[in-house]
Amino acid sequence: MRSRLLAFLVLALAFCAFAPKDLAHANEAEPIRVGVLKFGTVSWVLDTIQANGLDKAEGIELDITPLASTQGTAVGLQGGSLDLVATDWLFVSRERAQGADFTFAPFTTALGAIMVPPDSPIKTLGDLKGKTLGVAGGPLDKSWLLIVAYALRTANIDLRAETTQEFGAPPLLAARAKQGQIDAVLNYWPYAARLEAIGFTQLIGLEDVVRELGAKGEVAMIGYVFNEDWANKNPKAIDGFIRAAAKANELLATSDAEWERLKPIMSENDPSFTEATFEALRRRFREGIPERQVTSEEADAKILYQFLRELGGTKLVGSGTELAPGTFWHGTAK
Repeated sequence: MRSRLLAFLVLALAFCAFAPKDLAHANEAEPIRVGVLKFGTVSWVLDTIQANGLDKAEGIELDITPLASTQGTAVGLQGGSLDLVATDWLFVSRERAQGADFTFAPFTTALGAIMVPPDSPIKTLGDLKGKTLGVAGGPLDKSWLLIVAYALRTANIDLRAETTQEFGAPPLLAARAKQGQIDAVLNYWPYAARLEAIGFTQLIGLEDVVRELGAKGEVAMIGYVFNEDWANKNPKAIDGFIRAAAKANELLATSDAEWERLKPIMSENDPSFTEATFEALRRRFREGIPERQVTSEEADAKILYQFLRELGGTKLVGSGTELAPGTFWHGTAK
């Protein structure tokens, strides 16, 4: 009897010595180094995750690095200082064709739009002939090339030849549109929403364009991008993040109170922010929350890729002739 009691005490002491340390290790949050544009819309999702404890519930910890440009996000990811950034699947496909193993999980289907001032005589794409059109980004911007493809297909108009393009940064072009210095502007959705809030109207949105070009639904061009090898080695981290982001989207889709909490973040660095701006941004964000299966998104991306390759060439898509296999993330290996 005494020997059994002694054995029991030895086991109990061993458990006390080692179990707390092992248990603490098992409960450690998985860190994820996230790079995000300082005033980008992804930051709204990340803030929602943290404010509501969705990261802790999934056993992850977000280490967020604010960045000044999309180039900075790509450099951080390529250099290994970041685990996850937000960018487009075109970048992912191009990098995979060159041997990288980046992969993409959809973030938003919200795209750009051509916006015209209140009372503008421009009512159709044909009315853009001879006009000055601001285009966010450069001549190889994907939204611009998709609009070009759409106009060629539906109206037999080559906007590259029929308009005078003014390429530039989104906020600069939005300001020039407000001042009447350009006739229309193709801008990214947050800037288009801000113009909408002051009376500009949408001539055409990219959501309509992609359907005309053969997509079966709205396509997420922007998503969460990370290394496939990292994700497979850290399944708890990436699966937890994607679940937390989905739960944040559910909140943002249904809770007006959550948006009120975000309002100070949304209005930061925007002196012209109004209630109309807030409502336009909230509405467009909600409309852009992805609802389709990844396989459907991927199938439509393959279609759009061919238009982009035809119009943008190797300068845009690199050496690939089709969307690179593995561009879209289908989950960790089970």
